[in-house]
Amino acid sequence: MKVQIPQISAEMLLSYLYPELEEKWIAHHEGTFYRNYNRDILSLSEEDAQVWLSRDSILSLLPQGLLSMEEDLKKGDWVEKHKELEMQLKILSDAFLPIDTFSFRRLLKIERQVSELLEDKLVYILRTYCGFDLAAEQNPYVREVAVLLPFVRHKRGDLGFVKNLLESVFHCQVTMQERRYSHIDSTLCWIPVVRYELLIPDLQAEGYRALMDDIKPLTDFLSEWFLPMEVRLEVLIKQHGVAPEIGAPLTLDYNTEL
Repeated sequence: MKVQIPQISAEMLLSYLYPELEEKWIAHHEGTFYRNYNRDILSLSEEDAQVWLSRDSILSLLPQGLLSMEEDLKKGDWVEKHKELEMQLKILSDAFLPIDTFSFRRLLKIERQVSELLEDKLVYILRTYCGFDLAAEQNPYVREVAVLLPFVRHKRGDLGFVKNLLESVFHCQVTMQERRYSHIDSTLCWIPVVRYELLIPDLQAEGYRALMDDIKPLTDFLSEWFLPMEVRLEVLIKQHGVAPEIGAPLTLDYNTEL
């Protein structure tokens, strides 16, 4: 069964769809002439691991005189000579098929190795230049935000960006308040505070506590990397604008405040 596929590099597509067939593909090079109006992969058969490509075979690199002489079609019956040349070309194509297949499998292997390197590139950059080991981080929210560390010098101190970032991570509305904080309860000595409230409705007490436990590492991460040193960061979960039902469970600091 031959299946038409969309425009994409053959190595990339086959490595993604059929990684287990990397050493089994048989590649038929049909010539770049087909590339004028076709895809890189003309068709494929996953049952017997065969693929037809719009690429030139190694055979096409040979000098024309090695395949046929100019006088071949000038002597004898033209039709018979043409059939003989087609048969000769078919035999040579079959002879060069293992070479074309070996070359294509080598490109498949290179594509896989490049893909693996690209996947590890971010981990390497974060570990080498930011001192952050993404592979060792267990918190899913920190892992999601850590990919922005290479751009942190452009975003540090942008409180609106942090608000949008939290909305993107938690898929909820987020409010932001800028306040003052003093541990001695005095306005004579204070530091700025930015408070983000995640408006997540219908959380039970267990879900609220679990989510707050997960948010704590993210709060520390954002405070270290995305906020100025003198700014205190607070990330809380709230349920605003929803009147609690009579008899419904209340959770202090979530849907109940003193």
